[in-house]
Amino acid sequence: MMWRMRAARLIKMVLLLQSRPSMTAAELASELEVSERTVTRDAQALSEAGVPVYADRGRIGGYRLIGGYRTRLTGLARGEAEALFLSGVPVALREMGLEDAASAARLKVSAALSPSLRDAPRTAAQRFHLDAPGWFREAVTPELLPVLAGAVWGDLRVVARYRRGAGPGSDTGSGAGSGVVERELEPYGLVLKAGVWYLCARVPGGGGFRVYRVDRFTGVAVGGEGFEREASFDLPGFWEERAEGFARSLLRGEVVVRLSEEGVRRLGQVVDPVAAREAVAGAEADGEGWVRLVLGVESEEVAFTQLTALGAEVEVLAPVSLRERFAGEAVRLASLYRG
Repeated sequence: MMWRMRAARLIKMVLLLQSRPSMTAAELASELEVSERTVTRDAQALSEAGVPVYADRGRIGGYRLIGGYRTRLTGLARGEAEALFLSGVPVALREMGLEDAASAARLKVSAALSPSLRDAPRTAAQRFHLDAPGWFREAVTPELLPVLAGAVWGDLRVVARYRRGAGPGSDTGSGAGSGVVERELEPYGLVLKAGVWYLCARVPGGGGFRVYRVDRFTGVAVGGEGFEREASFDLPGFWEERAEGFARSLLRGEVVVRLSEEGVRRLGQVVDPVAAREAVAGAEADGEGWVRLVLGVESEEVAFTQLTALGAEVEVLAPVSLRERFAGEAVRLASLYRG
């Protein structure tokens, strides 16, 4: 095991020196996570093996490759190449346990670039960054995410224990209810939505495709049995369809409202955007500069919370119970701010 670790470190050292004009012992030690003395020994070992590592002495000295040396160790492995496409999502890579593969892939690509392009990784990183979780929530990495990610990459079946619950990550099979169930799954893909991880998987034996919240898995056992993926399966398309279907399934009620022009503009910011678009598309002008529309909502309680954000730009017409609730809230606000 130790010799494998050293071999990997020596390869990484060569790639680092190939990707930059020169590096100090301190810089190499930091990148390789070893001491400067180890860097000196590794440089000597590479030199003895025929790799032309040259050491510049002095305060501003360092290590460099001479004679235009180019290693052939720049071929990407499958896992590294796949991870490279996600390299703009560092948090997601780390949570799935793919950070090392992505780092190795980026290093190999950097080493293969011409000198004029070697700043590309740095300039790209300074211009684009993805921060997936929503505001005002602490991101928590599901404990079993790396295990599931490994099964997804390897197309390996898993036997998983899952805690049912409401949402796009609920098990919707026959007999679904509360409690923990055990399922054999063929994990097709992982989705990170607003800081929450979901697994898209197929249930063998005609169970179809389902979506599971990763933080609801209580146990995952990865076997050695692989599965054959359906060539027609499209993860982005599948997720978009399921997510939209889940959002629509929540809209079990309707409210009738009047909206000002400003209220129409802001409606999609406080309620489901799809529901807002459909409601506005069927709106009727009332002749006073406002429009009347029917809006799909999850419940009267949720509608009250959401529409309150529009203030005086909305008037609830029906149901009567919700209108009375808004009227009561208006009286309380007027009393609170009177004088």
